[in-house]
Amino acid sequence: MAHPYGEKILEHFRRPRNQGALEGADISQEGSNPLCGDRVRIELKLDGDMIAGAAFTANACAVCVAAASVLTDIVKGAPLDDVDTLTTEELLRLLDASLPRSRVACATLPLTVMHAGVMLYRARKSA
Repeated sequence: MAHPYGEKILEHFRRPRNQGALEGADISQEGSNPLCGDRVRIELKLDGDMIAGAAFTANACAVCVAAASVLTDIVKGAPLDDVDTLTTEELLRLLDASLPRSRVACATLPLTVMHAGVMLYRARKSA
């Protein structure tokens, strides 16, 4: 039987990549969705302006965990500037699923948290 949200979400929920705390993280940001209770922390370790490591912890639904897993996978090895250009549409395309409108916030929470973490990191760095 097929998973209602698609095989990629099921795979990343059952076997999440990059799950756990990231020792020595330069960026660590947590956020939650008060409507559903999802909570996620995204951590990034930098080497100059490159993302050397990415990890997440979550107390969240399958869609949110899968999105955090996919997201942390794609940013590893990328320039920090690339995080700013990642869009909701790109993340949803990478999840390869048709999500009901009510579940899109679950999928985008990790991206929103990552964007906030990078923004705060840059603000502290320029202060």
